[in-house]
Amino acid sequence: RAARPAGLLCGVQTLRQLLPAEALAAGARRGGAWSLPCVEISDVPAHPWRGTMLDVARHFQPVSYLRRYVDLMALHKLNTLHLHLTDDQGWRMPIAAYPRLTGIGGHRSQSMAGPPGGPVESFDGVPHSGAYTTRELRDLVRYAEARGVRVVPEIEMPGHVRAALAAHPELGNDPSRRLGVWTKWGVCDTVFGVHEEVFDFCRTVLDEVMDVFPSPYIHVGGDECPTTEWENSPAARERAAAEGLPDARALHGWFMGRIGAHVAERGRIPVGWAETGTELPPEFTVMTWRDPAHARAAARRGHQVIAAHYRATYLDYAESDAPGEPLTQPGPPVELRTVHGDRSLTDDWEPGDASRLLGTQAQLWTEYAPTPDRIEYQTYPRLCALADRAWSGGGDGWPGFLARLGHHTTRLDALGVRYRSLTPRPLTAASPGTAPTS
Repeated sequence: RAARPAGLLCGVQTLRQLLPAEALAAGARRGGAWSLPCVEISDVPAHPWRGTMLDVARHFQPVSYLRRYVDLMALHKLNTLHLHLTDDQGWRMPIAAYPRLTGIGGHRSQSMAGPPGGPVESFDGVPHSGAYTTRELRDLVRYAEARGVRVVPEIEMPGHVRAALAAHPELGNDPSRRLGVWTKWGVCDTVFGVHEEVFDFCRTVLDEVMDVFPSPYIHVGGDECPTTEWENSPAARERAAAEGLPDARALHGWFMGRIGAHVAERGRIPVGWAETGTELPPEFTVMTWRDPAHARAAARRGHQVIAAHYRATYLDYAESDAPGEPLTQPGPPVELRTVHGDRSLTDDWEPGDASRLLGTQAQLWTEYAPTPDRIEYQTYPRLCALADRAWSGGGDGWPGFLARLGHHTTRLDALGVRYRSLTPRPLTAASPGTAPTS
């Protein structure tokens, strides 16, 4: 019994988990019988937003893999797939009015082969391309919905837009400049201009996005937006003055306010990354990533909040600094225990603030995860830890979770998940439960 269809679907996953692990395998035997314990289970999630973000802009993934990704999410009772569709390095969703977005923006000449900022930057020399069709995206939405997962699309703006500007330079701060899709990682200082043609473009794009994705939440990016181009642009400075803003740096909040208002006028809820939780208009649901304190600050300002602290939810960082780990995002590791022990959802919040906390999600930026094998190695079992915390609050602590995870890995093995073993073995191993080959 369940109050809503989503509850029934979660109940199905509980039933699957009660079966022997071999029942989950693709080649599970037909005929015969499996025994189930006679139990009565009463279960309810700790948080309504239990998600994961997959970046398909840096490295495109076929829709067949996205379906598998959804299946694994559903097994863990995660209900929100945040699909990062556009960035400096690629534009993956077709827009009827702007075919060059995928025709040009969906292709880059090569990719950076290591982290940015070193004394010598190297590139792989391999072109990378990919874009979905509208039908594929609609079908993915239906596939996910049937498994209790909603798909929340993200279109980045006003920064992280180099691929869009490669296709449409007239949207930039210097329309005469011709740019390519960015081949580096890191933060690009190229951003949208603030003339009306830019807002016409953004509204047209978002209208088509909202037509394809019925999610009540529409993510419009907003993070890591350098203001140097605006500060150096006479047109941008003039626009800031005309709008009564103190300087060109304030154009970021003004830009996001206009975009958020358009999404809200269409009956949807705008979502934005927030550096501090203080620069987005109140109609935004805020995804806080820099500091756990920002989540509480945003809630106090009246925002709905999704806590996504990068030191506990960013799976593009290594799980360990032990020798033999594959190349990942530079920085200290995000360990399995850290993901499970994140306290940003359980600190003592005032009741009014706590009511605005929707939940949490993991993030996988794919600069260093170009293939499904690498995605699964970076994701599991850390996503199991986040799912446990988002559903049950991690109530039995680290020892209890670790004991249950030991059994749960037999399910991952049956499903062929290329997860990082709890006792990691050399990268040359390619069986489930080990690191994938490169």
